[in-house]
Amino acid sequence: MIAAWPRLDPVLFAVYAGACVLYAAVAFYSAMHQQTGGMWSAPLDDVFIHFDYARATARGYPFEWSEGNGFSSGNTSLSYPFVLALGYLIGFRGLLLMQWAAIVACVSTLGFLLVGARLLEPIGRWAKYLLPPVALSIGALDWSLFSGMENAFHLGVWALATLAVLAIARAAGASRAPAGAGERAAAPPERLARLGWAAGLAGALLYVTRPESVVCVAALGVYAAAAVGRAHGPRAAIATLLRTSVPGALACVGQAVANRVFTGEWAASGAIAKLALNNPYMTSQEKWDTYEFLVSYVIARNANHHFSDALPWGWIVPALALVPLASRRTRGIAALLWVQVAGWLALVALNGQVRWQNERYTMPAVAWLLVLAAMGLALLVARAAWASTDGEASGPARPDGAPAGLWTRLAALPARALGARRDPAAGGLAARGGAAAGGLWALRVALALSLAALFWAHQLPRMRDQIWFFGRASRNIRDQHLVAGKVLAQLDVRRVLVGDAGALLYASDRPGLDLIGLGGYHDLPFARAGVHGLGASLELIERIPVEERPDALAIYPTWWGELPAIFGKRIVGIPVVGNVICGGAEKVIYQADWSPLAHGEPPASMRAGEQVLDELDVADLVSEREHGYTFPRPQAGFVSFSVLPEPRGSGRDRFDAGRVIPGGKSETARLRAPRVGPGRLVVRTAATRPAVIRATADGRELGHLAVRESDGWTEASIDLPEGLPETFTLTLTPVEGEWVDHHVWVLERAARLEPRSLAGP
Repeated sequence: MIAAWPRLDPVLFAVYAGACVLYAAVAFYSAMHQQTGGMWSAPLDDVFIHFDYARATARGYPFEWSEGNGFSSGNTSLSYPFVLALGYLIGFRGLLLMQWAAIVACVSTLGFLLVGARLLEPIGRWAKYLLPPVALSIGALDWSLFSGMENAFHLGVWALATLAVLAIARAAGASRAPAGAGERAAAPPERLARLGWAAGLAGALLYVTRPESVVCVAALGVYAAAAVGRAHGPRAAIATLLRTSVPGALACVGQAVANRVFTGEWAASGAIAKLALNNPYMTSQEKWDTYEFLVSYVIARNANHHFSDALPWGWIVPALALVPLASRRTRGIAALLWVQVAGWLALVALNGQVRWQNERYTMPAVAWLLVLAAMGLALLVARAAWASTDGEASGPARPDGAPAGLWTRLAALPARALGARRDPAAGGLAARGGAAAGGLWALRVALALSLAALFWAHQLPRMRDQIWFFGRASRNIRDQHLVAGKVLAQLDVRRVLVGDAGALLYASDRPGLDLIGLGGYHDLPFARAGVHGLGASLELIERIPVEERPDALAIYPTWWGELPAIFGKRIVGIPVVGNVICGGAEKVIYQADWSPLAHGEPPASMRAGEQVLDELDVADLVSEREHGYTFPRPQAGFVSFSVLPEPRGSGRDRFDAGRVIPGGKSETARLRAPRVGPGRLVVRTAATRPAVIRATADGRELGHLAVRESDGWTEASIDLPEGLPETFTLTLTPVEGEWVDHHVWVLERAARLEPRSLAGP
């Protein structure tokens, strides 16, 4: 049995780890089915966003959230929808796609544990058996793994990339083995090159699964390059670094180019909508303060809340995670994991949404932290954990197979503190003999058991809460979002405007328009418009052909201010009872009425014989971009919109959005000048108080626009002199009061048609 153990151990561990994963999965999915009456659902609406992309992919519309809307950059994970699409194609349709997502989650989590086990092998074969219960011990992590989001799949891909890098390091370590020592033959450069490219491809897959994985790709690449460099020199190290990082870099560049070509933006919609860096109204200090707050939040929220039900017991996890840094056997891999933990948290703290959805954005870092904690626990209970810390080349001591040889004296300090001493006869550190050594080991074991018991005693209430939360959230999504989607299907709507972009579209199987902008609609910049304000988003809807505009709204009325009152007629509300996850107590479906929208209309004050030469629709981001428009930022230029009676007295209401320009601040735009003779500059505003605006063209004084107070739309104009260049920079500066600039037109005299005879030649 002992002789056969090396062969049985991997199989036994795989079965054991799989059983642990299934046990955790059953706990969460059982809670779901208890709350939903046996129906598959998901605890997050965002899960169904992945399902929307997956279904579109399976139907031949890859990278589209809603079929026919065109390329969308709103799905942060590019690869996960393809994995889900496979399940859709083989029969997991409708809500059964969540069942496929559960299978993917279990397989991916098992893969993560199998590779994670290799990281604990230097401590001893037995050490890896601590990993499954430790890695699955945090309720919030399990919640995200089994939620249907890409978290579990991401960890599975991370395991694949890590395995590839460990293979490089192991091959390089074999190259350093002394001749005749019974080690494997040195890896030829060709094999190292193949392993490097394999790791690079795995890194590229990791990046397209979650873009924050750029931290992982960089850390793994440096780790592999360092291992190769020790065996083959700096040139080989640089080559390895390039092989492991270039595919991921190409994936990043390719994604950016695709975004630019299909959406007009280099950045993905999620980055535009969620990162404070893209907020045009915030100062640099406000952005930095927000980032500092979110960094402290993600650390404190996990340690003080998700890890424990009371202070300070949640800090047991990071404390145990620091222990592997003190042992020479695990220091290298521990440093690799810690770099990824810190880098990941630093990166996701840029995301303003990191506080929501049960902190799922932070969970990869939590998973790596738990691997470190399992290492720390194993080191505490291992008799020989600190025995080989004095620098002798005693053979492979790390998961990559490379002998360690750095930081020798520093490594000896924790060993001595924990009961090891220098053995003069052997020239290295050895465990203290006799009762003293046994007593110190017993103390370490007692400490480890005490820490584990304290942690679990204070995590167990959190685990119970998370299991219940998983089930209740899944019921909430079913009761509101999925029911609302079925209602939309029964209403047979043409296109639906949504704020939550997931289950409504998936359940109704109708085309959609995402007002937040993550779903995308061809090249209209809805994500950026959503950051600027609701009026900017409505300006883009104005650009959509009438027959393609949404004929229904399915939104939370409290999210969108006057939108439903002005542009909708209530049809039905779908409530949710005992809400823990939905954005409101009632999702309301409205019949849409876009009649106040009118794109490209001339000013009401246009005179006979005049025509529009150029038009700047302020707060319409497309028009602003075409005209090189700038507004005073930060903390100015906020978007506002009004719906007021049409100035011509037709009795119809007209919508227009604009920007609030404070007194003394300037806005600029590039406009075309009249081609022949003088022209006029006309502006539109909704003025609640009078204002005077100074106008200049390329610095040349044009005059002052006097805006009178009015309850409706107001237009003011000044004459444009002859002799202006073909295009000029218009600068508008309120010198008395502030104003809201909604629209700017340049008018010119209409060309006269030459009379011609009606008779033929």
